[in-house]
Amino acid sequence: MSQRDNTNLSTDNLNGKWWQAGKTPDYRFTLANERTFLAWIRTALALMAGAVGIEQFSPALSSAELRTTLAMLLLVAATGTGVMAWRRWRENEYAMRLDNDLPYTSGLLLLSGLMLLLAILLAVLLWQGRGG
Repeated sequence: MSQRDNTNLSTDNLNGKWWQAGKTPDYRFTLANERTFLAWIRTALALMAGAVGIEQFSPALSSAELRTTLAMLLLVAATGTGVMAWRRWRENEYAMRLDNDLPYTSGLLLLSGLMLLLAILLAVLLWQGRGG
């Protein structure tokens, strides 16, 4: 089967079993893809820990509303990072099986914007705590 034929192969043809599409990739690339997935998961866990830390250990720094907003945004970022980790791992694995280019992830721009917003809110939280 040529690369062009593989490109048109959809998961529908395999009854949703995308991991059976194409050929098995070199194990080194599969393991590298898995390491990247685990790095994204560690990042999500760190964001969750940050949310818990802000909510539990900084009651005197700022208003409850700002702390709760910041903690909730951290949890949203953690959830998005976990979902993005799975999607990136799956899409990269699928592309490697079909010998295609790895896909571009547009969600990174959204995640970067959310990180910028979180940094600004954290700065406000720390600034308000300094005055009190």
